[in-house]
Amino acid sequence: MSNEKNSEKWGQDYWQLDNLPNRLTLFRIILIPLVLFCMLATKWTNPIFFSSNKSFGIVAAIIFIAASLTDFFDGYIARKKNIVTMFGSFLDPIADKFLVVSTLIMLLSLQRIPDWVVIVLVLREMYMMSLRLFAVHEGITVHVNDLGKWKTTFQMIAIPLLLIYQKWGWFDLPLIGLVCIFMATFLSLLSSVVYSFHLVALIKDKMIAAVKLRNQQKREKMSHGP
Repeated sequence: MSNEKNSEKWGQDYWQLDNLPNRLTLFRIILIPLVLFCMLATKWTNPIFFSSNKSFGIVAAIIFIAASLTDFFDGYIARKKNIVTMFGSFLDPIADKFLVVSTLIMLLSLQRIPDWVVIVLVLREMYMMSLRLFAVHEGITVHVNDLGKWKTTFQMIAIPLLLIYQKWGWFDLPLIGLVCIFMATFLSLLSSVVYSFHLVALIKDKMIAAVKLRNQQKREKMSHGP
């Protein structure tokens, strides 16, 4: 599809780069190195800026939450103002994956989560992105199921708790974070299976519709004669 057709389909702003949702997405990407820096700083024996290197974990959690909130607000603003751009559609999901995957890898390096959890979650994200790209290529819309939303919820609760990694009174944040990340891992597998079956069903429906249309065209051609 040409640029003119895309512009006509989505509006004149389809190719626009400078808008509030895109700015929030770029801001989220900028925050990623700050989260990783603070996570690395928790290993320092003589922290420069804080009296205790544990403070870096709290700062990392705050920055991660702020970055996650930008994901919510850029989507909310885009839907409310009907801002659909090529740049935003491409960059927004990538920014989310960069934030989550890089943080999970750093948590693994800090030995705060098991390696198999990171493997499952990262491979699941790669698998789901591949399925979504295939669905877009085939013109199929598969909506996110509730399992996927709960997976994201548990994951976004777990990561800040594992970044802080301290006990606050009766609250064992490392333990709560582990339980939440295990729930997120289980739901990630279950939601990907449900999504896959749903996509297969939609593909079959599309194939059946295509066969019916082809047969109808043949009948119409035969009825008109040579």
